[in-house]
Amino acid sequence: MSSALMIKFLGLPVPKQIGYVHTTRMMHKVFVYGTLKRDEPNNYWLSDKKNGHSAYIGEGTTTKKYPLIIATKYNIPFLIFKPGTGNLVKGEVYQVDDAMLGKLDILEDHPNYYVRELDDINTIKDKSNEEVMFKCWVYFLKKFKPELLRRPMLESYSSLGPHGLPYMDRSKRDPYHNYKSEIKGDNEPSDSS
Repeated sequence: MSSALMIKFLGLPVPKQIGYVHTTRMMHKVFVYGTLKRDEPNNYWLSDKKNGHSAYIGEGTTTKKYPLIIATKYNIPFLIFKPGTGNLVKGEVYQVDDAMLGKLDILEDHPNYYVRELDDINTIKDKSNEEVMFKCWVYFLKKFKPELLRRPMLESYSSLGPHGLPYMDRSKRDPYHNYKSEIKGDNEPSDSS
């Protein structure tokens, strides 16, 4: 092989692949609070390698209070963007690549339905019990009907929790029912509301 097609890696000659473009994969932290958590109905999205890479980091809690509710006839959990209302919400933090983040955006219909925003999430390091804060992507419902704030607000979600409102998988839903109309409002609250 000609020296023109050789590069060095760790001081050793390595054949250069013609047409090869080196790309780095961006990694993101995502906070999940509902059906994407472990042992919940949609966690398979995070474990399916065809969707991209994900790695469980640990349990996390929001640093601000938010309303976590269950709504629609399909019992879907929603984290409403109303900082200061509700509870410090418990969930899980995952590290994902661009491909997985893109798949989650499709699942959550970002930015048309949920809006993905960075927020501060506290986590506990496994061995040291030391609290660490991460900036994580969180999927919020920003446009919502005000009456949703009268629903019970949860600290932690489980589809089979004591609330008695099990999540209905998409495959079992009426394809002609517009459940989004049950929750979507025209408002978009400011950060301070």
